[in-house]
Amino acid sequence: MNGVIPLNKEIGMTSSDYVYKLRKVLHTKKVGHTGTLDPLVDGVLPICVGQATKLVNRLTGSPKEYEGEITLGRSTTTEDREGDTVKEVKLNEAFTDEILQNNFKKMIGDITQIPPMYSAVRVNGKKLYEYARAGIEVERPERQIHIYDFYMIGKPKFDLESGKQKLRFHVKCSKGTYVRTLAVEFGDLLGVPSFMSELTRTKSAGFEIKETYKLSDIEKMISENNYEFLRSMDEVLSDMQSHELTDEEWEVRVLHGGFLDLAGYDKSEMMRVTRNQVTKAIYKYNEERQLWIPETMLLNND
Repeated sequence: MNGVIPLNKEIGMTSSDYVYKLRKVLHTKKVGHTGTLDPLVDGVLPICVGQATKLVNRLTGSPKEYEGEITLGRSTTTEDREGDTVKEVKLNEAFTDEILQNNFKKMIGDITQIPPMYSAVRVNGKKLYEYARAGIEVERPERQIHIYDFYMIGKPKFDLESGKQKLRFHVKCSKGTYVRTLAVEFGDLLGVPSFMSELTRTKSAGFEIKETYKLSDIEKMISENNYEFLRSMDEVLSDMQSHELTDEEWEVRVLHGGFLDLAGYDKSEMMRVTRNQVTKAIYKYNEERQLWIPETMLLNND
């Protein structure tokens, strides 16, 4: 069994929880997810099965899209609704749509981000959240991320009694982005505490949320011997340029991890090579050798 499952992760479960459950349901150990989602976040979580586990890093590195909610007027230890209050202020009036939209625009582009203490980033072999739970503050490594798009959805809501303002947003961002940290940084631009009160991943590795399946759907389909939830690697890699192998290229070259001498392809892009229209490997061009060399072997894909 080889392919990618466009899973709809539900709130309350970790990404690793799903890997564990799907290994049991699918009766295979070769299962891996393509990017951790916090328990409080739901949405698209592509799961790789069999030979497709070799694509995990490639799919994890693709841009991702989210929709969520920022609450202005309060900050928390975890930067989301689960944490304890760090600071709270009562807003006397709502920020205007114009001010909010302008601040979203300011955050588009390259950004240096520091991971939150309550995260799975490792420092000296331990995860940051382990230090946080022990009350230990450690220096966190900076990371460079890119925000492709960041804007407000609909009309913000202001509660005069509590002095809190809530606004929904859409963001498209690079690998490694902490969206809850973006919510905090957005409040910093306005000069008020803030936290991420809701978040749903709407697109990842080319899959949109409307294409996903819940775990209960998958379990039911398997009981009916229906595996339509499993997307082939050919479909997942369909945007990549491809080359159909000749008998000689397949038997003499690719089967043995050999190089390929091919013309007419974009040398700056990866290329999948196929046998009977089934992807068998991913190659990249090597300028020094002037040949295509194997990057990822998928020989058992069928």
